[in-house]
Amino acid sequence: MTEADIPAEAPAKKPAKPRRSARVKAVEEVGRSYFEAIDARDADAVAAHFHPDGIDDIVALGVFRGPDAVRKFFREMFAAMPDATMRIERIVADHEVAAVQWRMAGTFDGAPFQGIEPTGRRVELRGFDALEIDQDGKIIRNTGYYDGAAFARAIGLLPHQDSGVDKAMLAGFNAVTKLRHAIASR
Repeated sequence: MTEADIPAEAPAKKPAKPRRSARVKAVEEVGRSYFEAIDARDADAVAAHFHPDGIDDIVALGVFRGPDAVRKFFREMFAAMPDATMRIERIVADHEVAAVQWRMAGTFDGAPFQGIEPTGRRVELRGFDALEIDQDGKIIRNTGYYDGAAFARAIGLLPHQDSGVDKAMLAGFNAVTKLRHAIASR
């Protein structure tokens, strides 16, 4: 028997991807569209994604209720970082929620942000949002997470991590904490 006489094995088939329902695709599209509006720095388009009673809970900053509060927040952010860009790294959706992992970058050289004067420093953040979408394609609740300390370090509000100043600040905090415990235990 020669090699030509041996039947060739059929190539292994890749497992089929599960089909996504139209609803799951719609929820994912709302998530994409929302972040595209942020990347375009269009506060009106961002706010238009929200249900009239929608809530934007940005854990490091606060809770913004309704499209007007969301619009006001994003106008402030876009004014503070006029060159800000937003990029989706990953998006996963089901019938109700779009989970979005993102990166934002910009220079804090515009207007004040959350009472902080612009420092001219570059900001690069990673974050995650869980967008709950209603049947009409509106966001009823978004819970957004990012590292607030990383933002504070990037703009110079906190010292760089593991720097001498950071270590001194930590040592001072720990000394005060130990002193408070000693006083409280008397």
